[in-house]
Amino acid sequence: MTLTSRAFAMSGELRGDRVIVGDPAEASALYNRGYFGVPQPGGGVEMDLLEAVYLVEAERLEVRRDGHRVTSPELFRSAGRAIPSFEIRYLVYRDLRQRGYVVEARGGALDFQVYPRGGAPKKTPSKYWVRALSERAVFDLAELLGRAEEAASVRKTLLLALVDEESDLTYYGVREARPRGHRTIGSPKERAVAHFLGDRAVVIDEAQADALHTAGFFGKMVGRRLQLSLLETAFLLKSGFVEVRNAETDRSIGLSRLIQEAKAIQSDFPLRLRAYEDLTARGVISKTGFKFGSHFRAYEGDPETHHAKYLVHVVPKGHRGAWPEISRAVRLAHGVKKQILFGEVGPSVRYVKLERFRP
Repeated sequence: MTLTSRAFAMSGELRGDRVIVGDPAEASALYNRGYFGVPQPGGGVEMDLLEAVYLVEAERLEVRRDGHRVTSPELFRSAGRAIPSFEIRYLVYRDLRQRGYVVEARGGALDFQVYPRGGAPKKTPSKYWVRALSERAVFDLAELLGRAEEAASVRKTLLLALVDEESDLTYYGVREARPRGHRTIGSPKERAVAHFLGDRAVVIDEAQADALHTAGFFGKMVGRRLQLSLLETAFLLKSGFVEVRNAETDRSIGLSRLIQEAKAIQSDFPLRLRAYEDLTARGVISKTGFKFGSHFRAYEGDPETHHAKYLVHVVPKGHRGAWPEISRAVRLAHGVKKQILFGEVGPSVRYVKLERFRP
């Protein structure tokens, strides 16, 4: 609910980190026309400094202390001392208010509780939980997963409001994702021989190549040969579907040696392999996401007849990153009409989906 300027301002008294509007008639008008503050016994309302700054800016409130008017700069300084990251939080609060929402400040890991347009505290359930963050804040995937799980448990939408250095806002909707696909892996009649070429493997026998590819859309047919990525090769070797041999010496290569060789050219190979195995177990077909700047592009069905639904980027448990990198990934995924999933790889693999959101 937005406010329009009026010819006079109500009067409030600054007391510590709160502003009290004591006149019952003014307090009632303020609360009923925007649900600002918390009604007090006797008819007044008590507001936090975010609300007070917003109302002063809208020329709806004049703040006084000990009988003297508190200027806008003085009020800003008071708010800055009392509220951590005040300017970031205020920009988000102000934006949501101007979009017509009723906004309540919260504490802890949640900054705001936002009610739907036309809704109100104690009358309608809140719609969004909002975190206000600077673009320079740390991207903490474990924390996001925790907050998304909490929001989903009470049927709220978790929003991240990112404020850039020019004070522009970008909102992201966040929720835990559980990708599912339709892949079923068949069993080839014989174990294929895959020749290791350093950064990939190839199945030369035409019948073996066709059977392996048909079994679960593994690899890519190049002419009559089947090219396998290192991830696919390791997975198939571990599953007993292929025997891996050195392309030059024809000597057999075991799983530990293959992973060692792969790790030498791709240090996070074990991390990617764990995610690949998890996605495969979910029925999802995973191919390289190199052209999209991610680890995987992931399909729910046959890659030859379906478009990839997801781009997946995986990080180790405890990963902390930078928001500009996340912003690029989300924008790129949106531009190619895919969903971006960030996977946390630990004892299990958990995924969070981020998407641009317009409140």
